[in-house]
Amino acid sequence: MTFEVRLKCREMLTSALRMGDLPEGSGDPEDKAVQLEEAIYEELSNSDVKYKNRIRSRLSNLRDPKNPGLRDRFLRGLLSAEKLARMSPEEMASDDLRRMREKFVQEAINQAQMAEMPQGTKTDLFKCPRCKKRNCIQVHTQDGGEPMVTFVMCDECGNRWKT
Repeated sequence: MTFEVRLKCREMLTSALRMGDLPEGSGDPEDKAVQLEEAIYEELSNSDVKYKNRIRSRLSNLRDPKNPGLRDRFLRGLLSAEKLARMSPEEMASDDLRRMREKFVQEAINQAQMAEMPQGTKTDLFKCPRCKKRNCIQVHTQDGGEPMVTFVMCDECGNRWKT
């Protein structure tokens, strides 16, 4: 890695940190950029490609107008250069993006669970405790000498419970 490349990376990081208003109590953007570049270089000095990709990733996340919290936390010293240098994309994501990802994961889990549910009988005898609708499917199960158990799944929201 040439020192010229490192200097250019520091300049770009400084520029990204100077975007917009500086938060109260923030450190010098140039010093912070140098610290971040050094932390990335320390970890990835043996691979030009990985080093440049890591720099690009940090630039993109620091410039993201939908994620001002990352830049602010770093500038105010709440997030160290070493930590920011090693963060995954998921860790750097804005709170909105994190919530959206969690929602997609939960929906995928619900879909997988619903696919596992055996076919039952549609009924309006039960009211879903979550969505308060009466669009349900009931399944009766009985193991050996055990009493019969009724499982209910809301066809509206996917909520499941047993009666």
